[in-house]
This record gives sequence, C-alpha cells and structure tokens, in this order.
Amino acid sequence: MRIYLDLCVYKRPFDYQGQERIALETNMFIYLLERIEAGIYKLVVSDVLVYENSKDPDIERRDRVSSYFHLASEFVEVDETSAKRAITLEKLGFAAIDALHIAVAEKAGVDCFIACDDDIVRVYRSVKDKVRVPIKSLREFIAQEVK
Repeated sequence: MRIYLDLCVYKRPFDYQGQERIALETNMFIYLLERIEAGIYKLVVSDVLVYENSKDPDIERRDRVSSYFHLASEFVEVDETSAKRAITLEKLGFAAIDALHIAVAEKAGVDCFIACDDDIVRVYRSVKDKVRVPIKSLREFIAQEVK
C-alpha cells in the first residue's frame, strides 16, 4: 500500500505529549514508520512536504522530520497540472497548502492520504466524491488496519 502523510503526522512527536490524543497519534506514527521500514507500506513524499517543513523555525525538528522523508520509495514534484488541481481543491474548502499536498498525492495515485489535521478530514468528508484519493485521519487508518 502506498501512503502519503500530511506534515502534521510527521510533526506529531514534537507536540506536547501530555494530551491523550497527541500521545496516541505519536505512537501511531511510530507504528507507521516501523511498517514503512519493514516494507509493508510504501511512503510517498513530495516537494510540498520539503517546502513546508523548510519553513519550520526549529532546526532540530526540521532536520528530524527531513530524515523521515528518506524512508520514501517515491518523490513527487508539483507540476502545472497538480498546481491547477490544488486551486480546485482549495475552492472546495481545503487550505492552500493542504490542497497542494492532496493534489500531489492524487498525482502519485497513492492508496491513502493520512492526516492528524481535523480540518482536512472534515472538509474531505463533505466533498469526498470530488477528491480522487481517500483521506483518513491517522486514527481511522490504524483502526482499519488492525481489524
């Protein structure tokens, strides 16, 4: 299975772990990393992830997240088609950067786009018939896997 992780998933381990949801999603991310390293999942990353991560002012966090990108089996670049698709997705209600992530995930033909961002999942649920890649919260994805 080929997956694309939104940047919020990569950043989850750096969030305050005192909240149950944050700690749980951090453990789920670590579980996904193990599955990626074992070859069970194929990770797809993009220049959108690299760009967005480069804006992180915390150098240590930025470098650590960048190290996760090296686990990818595929790298996707934004092109004119995906940029135009991102504009369409933004009109559906996604934030601009999220729309770009989803557009490149669609371009790559991933099996699933995974996010911790409730806004992405909420917008997707209202327009899923107009999005060409399934979007799941990290918790939904793991719950589906362990069934």
